[in-house]
Amino acid sequence: MTRTPRPSVDSIFAVLPELAPYARDAVVLHLERAEPDCRSSSIGGPLLWPGDEPWPACSSPDENSPDGMPPTAMVPIAQIFRHDAPGPWWPADIDLLQILWCPNEHVDPPNQQADVSPVIELRWRRVADVTGPTVNPPSPSRYDEDCYLPRTCAITAEHVTDFPFREELPAGLRARCEDLVRETGDGGDVITRLAGWKLGGWPTWHLTRPTVIPCEDCGTAMTLLFTVASCDETGVVVGRWGDLRIFTCPADHRHAFQVDLH
Repeated sequence: MTRTPRPSVDSIFAVLPELAPYARDAVVLHLERAEPDCRSSSIGGPLLWPGDEPWPACSSPDENSPDGMPPTAMVPIAQIFRHDAPGPWWPADIDLLQILWCPNEHVDPPNQQADVSPVIELRWRRVADVTGPTVNPPSPSRYDEDCYLPRTCAITAEHVTDFPFREELPAGLRARCEDLVRETGDGGDVITRLAGWKLGGWPTWHLTRPTVIPCEDCGTAMTLLFTVASCDETGVVVGRWGDLRIFTCPADHRHAFQVDLH
């Protein structure tokens, strides 16, 4: 997912030591078509889902069902085990992240969701608490496009240091970062907001200027948790071949998350 060659972090800091306070840990997820089981990290694969917990269903109005009825089953988007992608995004005692979505576009979604995109469901778990996992989850009764039904992929995690888009930097540092970006790589930006399916790091800003998203529960500035990227490997396309980003509150993972589409 990441263009090469990218300068080492040490060489970036040698040129721009002032970037150090803006560095964020991230994991870029490299994808390969596979058939992982429910105890593997995957994109679009089976989830380690408790057999006694109802499978999520969406009843929000969508293009195929203006009243949102009957509810339709959500589909797995990502399952990440902590041991595969450790980092600062993991709450204490949590070792499994699961992301699902309703494979329909919602013009008037709930407040925390993005317009004209799938509705997201986010679950944090302790693997030890999951007993009698679900074997045959329900399939969605309707979906807008095949691009909302991801092809199953195994992941290889690449731990990286990510930097923000230049417009999120102070003016003096912004110009120097732009010079470094221009001087490296193959003409693209291999320094900031690394692209692809990603845990953590900095968000892309394709359509608008960078925006601070406050937590609705406590007002803390939210940080990027996960990026769903449009790509050929999964067949997923969001927006205009863009990214769907999930932001969470760094103060408390139980606070409401926020979804943004770019």
